[in-house]
Amino acid sequence: MTETTKTHVILLSCGTFNPITKGHIQMFERARDYLHKTGRFIVIGGIVSPVHDSYGKTGLVSSRHRLTMCQLAVQSSDWIRVDPWECYQDTWQTTCSVLEHHRDLMKRVTGCILSNVNTPSITPVIGQPQNESTQPIYQNNVSNKPTAAKILGKVGESLSRICCVRPPMERFTFVDENANLGTVMRYEEIELRILLLCGSDLLESFCIPGLWNESDMEIIVGEFGIVVVPRDGADPDRIMNHSSILRKYKNNILVVKDDSNHPMSVVSSTKSRLALQHGDGHVVDYLCQPVIDYILKSQLYINASG
Repeated sequence: MTETTKTHVILLSCGTFNPITKGHIQMFERARDYLHKTGRFIVIGGIVSPVHDSYGKTGLVSSRHRLTMCQLAVQSSDWIRVDPWECYQDTWQTTCSVLEHHRDLMKRVTGCILSNVNTPSITPVIGQPQNESTQPIYQNNVSNKPTAAKILGKVGESLSRICCVRPPMERFTFVDENANLGTVMRYEEIELRILLLCGSDLLESFCIPGLWNESDMEIIVGEFGIVVVPRDGADPDRIMNHSSILRKYKNNILVVKDDSNHPMSVVSSTKSRLALQHGDGHVVDYLCQPVIDYILKSQLYINASG
């Protein structure tokens, strides 16, 4: 497959990140490596989205601290960003609403109208800015048609300013804004998806009756899709067999198949908090040093209450 025919992906991970661990970062890296190895995907960005303070989990520290720790954890990454939108809302947001937010944000960031992947290819979609005062994402000069690299470069610049983003199975279709719509000139189509990145523990939670809204599950798995990184020797295929919705959309669930004994697969925020509370030196195996320094400076997780 060529670069333009591969599906371009942004990975979104929602969670408490209380605190963010090396395991969280490795989850992004493992998912990207696996998707690239399939030959069908190009991962162009990653988003860490910490949950709102009103989520209500015992021991959840302020989003101010969690956002700072997340920023410190990804500061050396050139493709993973932290998005504060969830934390800045008036109340807790569902995972589904977070995915939909990023889908809508991508439309605004690119300044283009997006056509759904199911839209007939003859449907004209004008790739012009929604705000006329902004520069178009491409030049109208036919001799300077946009290439995938140019378009993704522009999109990437915008994403890096806002932390990344993107919707489900949709396509950018660029046409000459001055063209006669009866004879549309199609320049380029690039398929972009935003996929929910999670561990097998979150996948397993889909099987708990009443925990998830079924209509939300339909949207998350059916419209967006999931990338699952197995943890603690869990079997995602067995988990999926326990949910009718997961079975229904099994083709939209990508399970990372790499080293199931990866050392980071057993790292968790819970283990990290316990290590901090007990002064366990193994905390350096769980958290990156800037995060540890911030935790100690801010006196977080020192007491059993959080």
